[in-house]
Amino acid sequence: MKKHVLLNAPLSHVIATMGHTDQLVVCDAGLPIPAAPERIDLAVSRGVPKFMDVVQAITAEMQIERVIMAHEFAEVSPALHIELVAHMEHLATEQERNISFDYVSHEEFKQMTHTSRAVVRTGECTPYANVIFVSGVVF
Repeated sequence: MKKHVLLNAPLSHVIATMGHTDQLVVCDAGLPIPAAPERIDLAVSRGVPKFMDVVQAITAEMQIERVIMAHEFAEVSPALHIELVAHMEHLATEQERNISFDYVSHEEFKQMTHTSRAVVRTGECTPYANVIFVSGVVF
């Protein structure tokens, strides 16, 4: 049995097979998920699991060099946005590598999900609680 933070087999597999610049989406319960990327649906009920719980598990395993969010996330749900940014800044310090932050419109964000390796659906019901993690390299 795997003993590290991330126990979900499909999610662990996706991260293990990602290459440099591959993208992984973590989304709220309402984001439309396109047919092309793998869908990893973790949502159990409203709020379960929480967006940040899933983010923390993923970032414990994944090398991240870039984060993409919608402008609307910061504007409409500032508390969760601030929590995510603070977590990513802490992660950058741990990784000893910068993580860049890019913002796009929510419509552009939804289009970008079509080329992601996978979309991870949480039970989060906070508006615009969606992020794209762009894979970095560990060397």
